[in-house]
Amino acid sequence: MTRSSKNGTLGTKAGRRVVVVDGCRTPFCRSGTDFVDLRAFDLGTHAVTGLLHKTRIDPEEVGLLVMGTVVQDANTSNLGREVVLASGLPESCPAYTVTVACVSSLQSFVNCVQAIESGATDVAIAAGSETLSDAPIRYRRSVRKRLIASQKAKGPADYFALLQGLKPGDFLPEPVAIAEFSTGEVMGENCERLAKRIGVTREEQDDFALASHTRAAAAQEQGLLDNQITPVWLDGNDAPVTVDNGVRGDSTMAKLSTLKPAFDKKFGTITAANSSFLTDGASAVLLMTEEKAEALGYEPLAVVRASAMSAQDPLEELLLGPAFTMPKVLEQAGVALDDVGVLEIHEAFAAQVMAVLKVLEDESFCRDRLGLEGAFGKLDRERLNLWGGSLSLGHPFGATGARLVINTCRRMEHEGEKLGLMAACAAGAIGIGVLLE
Repeated sequence: MTRSSKNGTLGTKAGRRVVVVDGCRTPFCRSGTDFVDLRAFDLGTHAVTGLLHKTRIDPEEVGLLVMGTVVQDANTSNLGREVVLASGLPESCPAYTVTVACVSSLQSFVNCVQAIESGATDVAIAAGSETLSDAPIRYRRSVRKRLIASQKAKGPADYFALLQGLKPGDFLPEPVAIAEFSTGEVMGENCERLAKRIGVTREEQDDFALASHTRAAAAQEQGLLDNQITPVWLDGNDAPVTVDNGVRGDSTMAKLSTLKPAFDKKFGTITAANSSFLTDGASAVLLMTEEKAEALGYEPLAVVRASAMSAQDPLEELLLGPAFTMPKVLEQAGVALDDVGVLEIHEAFAAQVMAVLKVLEDESFCRDRLGLEGAFGKLDRERLNLWGGSLSLGHPFGATGARLVINTCRRMEHEGEKLGLMAACAAGAIGIGVLLE
């Protein structure tokens, strides 16, 4: 027996199929540009509000919101709940925030799917938001300890005593951590080693980066991304921000070849052009049971067929998450790679994507690390990231996963394909893959 309410249904799974109804995102903008004065809270609210307006769903129907973010602002530590309260969703809508590095909003998507499958709710929003224009910067630990102790100070003498032992350099800001906590290695450094080990050349990387920008520029020109994007109005502007501003349609191999390596200055192949750039943006996806969608009159974009998560060696396999999750997802669904018409892989680096493609064709890797009888197979570049990817569209850490969901759905619709497979890697050597039908 189940108990139902407008905000959701409490009960058992009972074969509940989860569908993607629609999704939208803000434009993805290079950090320090259009969204320089906005917070992750502002961007997340824009995306969720845009989704509510686009779908015209009664906000009271939404029973859960899960928000992905990475570089958290202490003032909005549960960003999801703050977005609920600001976007027009009812106060009765529970919300929480997940942080799984670059797959954060893919994790929020999976969490929403599981909540709906379990019967915890009929309708949920999976979202993500990030700003790298205003990352929180802390004082150094020596100063932080004294600032906390200063709350008990009772006079000038106490304050003066707290300053004892501090050096001028202690008052410099503490750099934002970009290295892996477990290994101490910056992701770009790790990717350099991966490229050398797998044998990914500079030319291959630049060629892939060029294709990403060329495809994204063509998608923009043809209006293929327009129905994904909710405009963002900024104070003092006469027109809203409506396009991703990191796309470089005029890039050429000649231009890319002139850039110097960013990490291994002497022998490196990874440059600013074949790496994803710091980005601000947010995205949101509306999910519900198939029965609920029918009752509300929606024609869903896709059914969620399967998902998988992986964790591997953070030193040697940090960026290979898609190689571990894509075979898992297809095995769960009983689907062959050749049957998948739309492929989307998060482009942290061109070298990372090329490495994933190479290891999935390698019989030894697939046998030893994936437990397969032979090579997984060749991922067709003509089906992969046809509207660009993170290298060109941008990569707001917490929002990229939901963008992949939206893009996969819209590409299946546009290309008349039945199945779409997406996957992404993340810091900590985490991977998530999802299959949509």
